[in-house]
Amino acid sequence: MLSEIKHVRQIQGEGYRRWFSDKFFDLIIWYNDYGEIEGFQLCYDKSENERAVTWHKDSGFAHTGVDDGEDKIRLYKMTPILVSDGVFDNEKIAKKFREESTEIDSNISAFVFGKLIMYQQL
Repeated sequence: MLSEIKHVRQIQGEGYRRWFSDKFFDLIIWYNDYGEIEGFQLCYDKSENERAVTWHKDSGFAHTGVDDGEDKIRLYKMTPILVSDGVFDNEKIAKKFREESTEIDSNISAFVFGKLIMYQQL
């Protein structure tokens, strides 16, 4: 079940953000100066094959994989980065998100769920 992580680091000039997490999802919400949702990133399948769907009001959707930076050749873990990924099963993830988001702000869960349902493959 998603729950909010308190005391999220805020970056000056980027607007306010909130972070919600559980074993399957991480959800970061970005707000503008008027308190409106400007964008979000929903990372999913964190323990198996982590991917992310990102939506921003100015640029729309992006679906990416998460390269966790693990590499057997190097001694140190690299910084995780987003990489191109395949098809996003938006209906499956939207359904699971709705099930896991019942404990968070209903305005946020409804907004993200609605965007996930509207997702169009590029």
